[in-house]
Amino acid sequence: MTDKSILREKILQLKEKRNAIILAHNYQREEVQDIADYTGDSLELSRTAASIKCDVIIFCGVNFMAESASILSPEKTVLLPEVTACCPMADMITVSGSRNLKTQFPGYQYTGGYRYPADFTLRDIKNLHPGVPVVTYVNTTADVKAESDICCTSSNGIKIVESLDTDQVICVPDRNLSAWIAKNTGKKIIAWDGFCHVHDRITAEDVTRVRKEHPDALLLAHPECRIEVCEMADHVTSTSGMLRFAKSSDAKELVIGTETGLLYRLRKENPDKIFYPLRKDMVCPNMKKTTLNSVLQSLETMTYKIKVPEETRIPAKRALDRMLEIK
Repeated sequence: MTDKSILREKILQLKEKRNAIILAHNYQREEVQDIADYTGDSLELSRTAASIKCDVIIFCGVNFMAESASILSPEKTVLLPEVTACCPMADMITVSGSRNLKTQFPGYQYTGGYRYPADFTLRDIKNLHPGVPVVTYVNTTADVKAESDICCTSSNGIKIVESLDTDQVICVPDRNLSAWIAKNTGKKIIAWDGFCHVHDRITAEDVTRVRKEHPDALLLAHPECRIEVCEMADHVTSTSGMLRFAKSSDAKELVIGTETGLLYRLRKENPDKIFYPLRKDMVCPNMKKTTLNSVLQSLETMTYKIKVPEETRIPAKRALDRMLEIK
């Protein structure tokens, strides 16, 4: 047996002993995706785990994902195999801080609304715009969700904003997702200046280059990409949306504008199609921290436990539930 085979066997034995399920985000390493019971988007995985009878959830992803699982499954033990696996974009926004609020600061004006710099806090923005609802991307910490009115995903952000009976909406933390929402709604979007460093690095020049390299391929872009990239794409959607589109499309070649980990599943599920990364360096180091050794150690030692306190969990779950009520 190979070393990986031995690790897999040990993981499967311990998983049964612990009555655990293993969740892996679409951006995880190939061998981690292979050992998972379920692979998908972060919220999709947390909702799946909440519906399954188990005692332990091993979440192979980053910190806010394990928090979401804890929010939806408070009675279960949620483990994050790599405790330092974080989301830099989620960490760009905090609920409160010690800075002095410039009450008249209007933010950076952009098409569709205003954008606030990263030294502001969520409460700063709420104080500047009293009564304006806060729509928070699920790629945020539990504290930020708890301070929000409603959550959204990369696939339903436009629908969530449109569902609100207001002309203005605060959207945090991703400036690119906010710009995409602003383009597709008639509402004024008050945005945060956060971003995903993996998606934000793609430029219009990258799109022009890949179009020349693969003229017959359709281009799929994640809404965390810059607005000019999204405008040049054939289809803009979440990772789950990309998986569905690839299956249903007649196209035989597709360029994928998101983290390269998704290519593994795309190729497995569509062996008759060819997939190209929009950029080969679209790799999230934090998503790649989790290994088979990490998963095994997590099961052996029951670390690292992620538990959202009730005073945070309840309002955070309320924001998630409000989103799920929007049909």
